[in-house]
Amino acid sequence: MARARFHSLAVADVRPLTAASVEVTFAVPDELRGEYDYLPGQHVALRAHVGGRELRRSYSLCRPPSAGRLSVAIKRELGGAFSTWATSELRPGDEIDVMSPQGTFTIDPARTAGRHIVGIAAGSGITPLMALAGSVLSGSPDSRFTLVYTNRTAIDVMFLEELADLKDRYPARLALHHVLSREQRSAPLLSGRIDEDRLRRMLDALVPPSSVDEWFLCGPFELVQLCRDVLEEYGVPRDRIHFELFTTGDPVEPRGDIGRPVVVHDGERTAEIEFTLDGMTSSVSTPVDANESVLNAALRVRPDVPFACTGGVCGTCRARLVSGDVRMTENYALEPEELERGYVLTCQSHPLTDRVVVDYDV
Repeated sequence: MARARFHSLAVADVRPLTAASVEVTFAVPDELRGEYDYLPGQHVALRAHVGGRELRRSYSLCRPPSAGRLSVAIKRELGGAFSTWATSELRPGDEIDVMSPQGTFTIDPARTAGRHIVGIAAGSGITPLMALAGSVLSGSPDSRFTLVYTNRTAIDVMFLEELADLKDRYPARLALHHVLSREQRSAPLLSGRIDEDRLRRMLDALVPPSSVDEWFLCGPFELVQLCRDVLEEYGVPRDRIHFELFTTGDPVEPRGDIGRPVVVHDGERTAEIEFTLDGMTSSVSTPVDANESVLNAALRVRPDVPFACTGGVCGTCRARLVSGDVRMTENYALEPEELERGYVLTCQSHPLTDRVVVDYDV
């Protein structure tokens, strides 16, 4: 898998979705189309300078693959500098840096014949599931998709019209269940927060796990973890449960230690970090007592080291551990088979040995 890279793309359209969210579409020039081929469910990192500082955020692609265009949905979050800027200031014709697509929260639409796929989303977690649902249903005439989508109120529902259109197009193969936590719906089961009791009743009445081939979960950590735990209790194999988080907790809590100043003083014990990026090998020393991440140390000598969320969620900073040992604080992006092959998230990896070697190019 080639390493993802940033390219400057022009904004082709900014379309309001709700009072607090927009869909942003980028135009991909012909010479870069190969760089931006993607599978439904993948994401891109965006990079912009806002208020004199560089900000990076990762957003899922919300449309089935289409040559020459990329679309993401951005929801304004409390305290979110990037999302506030993007939803209020971004205009057609503006240019920002967009990383080529990546991520494993995907499915091959050509291999969904006769399969039943279920998505459970909350709020802006609908974004990758829009692309997944459209691709699955159009990819095979006998595939089925069930979507359980929870929001606070009806006015908070992103892609409301698009979901209705999708239901009209595939009335027999798309089951769409809107759950509202702060509004009463005609069906009591679809009214209220999805807690363990409600989830179990929904699985029994609406989506029997025995009828489902694969599950895709996207939302806040608490909901995703609840769904994973309950589905495993129902006997669903872990490799059939795919998940992606749009936050790992408090949205105003700082994540990772990107940009944390670290100074190496004479005489203090250090670890040596060696890393390969774009065919060039660099090294940097990090004080053992600083408990610095591999990414933070690498950025002190190579500002082009890839990263986005710094919370262990997006996987942009993924690299293969070649030598030495590290402790990963969090991991919400790497699959078990990637861990077995030696991949780590460098934003969450802290050296445990005197020398650590990682390769971003593998």
